[in-house]
Amino acid sequence: MKKKLKLGIVGCGFLGNVIVEAWRNGLLAEYEFVGCMSRSPESTQALAEKAGCATCGNLEELLALMPDYVLETASPTAMKDIAEKVLRSGASLVTLSIGAFADADFYERTIQTARETGTRVHLASGAIGGFDVLRTAALMGGIQSGITTEKGPASLKGTPIFQESLLTDIDKTQVFSGSAKEAIALFPTKVNVAVGTALATAGPDNTRVTIRSVPGFQGDDHRIEVVGEDVHVEMKFYSRTSAIAGWSVVALLRNLVSPIAF
Repeated sequence: MKKKLKLGIVGCGFLGNVIVEAWRNGLLAEYEFVGCMSRSPESTQALAEKAGCATCGNLEELLALMPDYVLETASPTAMKDIAEKVLRSGASLVTLSIGAFADADFYERTIQTARETGTRVHLASGAIGGFDVLRTAALMGGIQSGITTEKGPASLKGTPIFQESLLTDIDKTQVFSGSAKEAIALFPTKVNVAVGTALATAGPDNTRVTIRSVPGFQGDDHRIEVVGEDVHVEMKFYSRTSAIAGWSVVALLRNLVSPIAF
């Protein structure tokens, strides 16, 4: 029997549970979980019991289990904290926190570390898809890229752009317009999709981002547009919850071991 690939997971919340449930349902038969960790001992213990793996109090304990892949489902801050250590341990990294790469210095350091260690960083598509099309269009040159996101006002709580009046507005309100780099600086946990789009196309400084608050709206609605002399790409994605982000990790892991890769 072929030896199973070992998975470690950083972040034991909702998205981590989505991935482990998919594994329990047989969708990741080529893998086994060896350990998990998060800020919450309770959520770590609960996920470890579900995955049949070890609870880890810190990253060093997790890496001592020698995972082939570490799955990061926590936050851009956590991603920046763990990336170099994970890669230097010999494990590759699967991340949902693409927003961490709006930091150009961190992005370049991560690339260099992966090259030095022969490891890879896999960016899960999260709430959108079509990175292959976006990268292809970008290679053709001379493109402009942008993303417009519509969210419910409650989802903007805790960010600098939130105002109580958004909860009682009856019309859409544009709450942000700027670059992907500026967006991630304001609300680092809210714009992974924008940064992913930027990395696949014109870069964080040159990808325009517009965010609108929509009364009564639940979920996220993303519209991406890339325009060049010889190409025009438009993509639209809606997700009611963040579950699609966890499922994108499952799809990526399946693709890594598939005889036919998409």
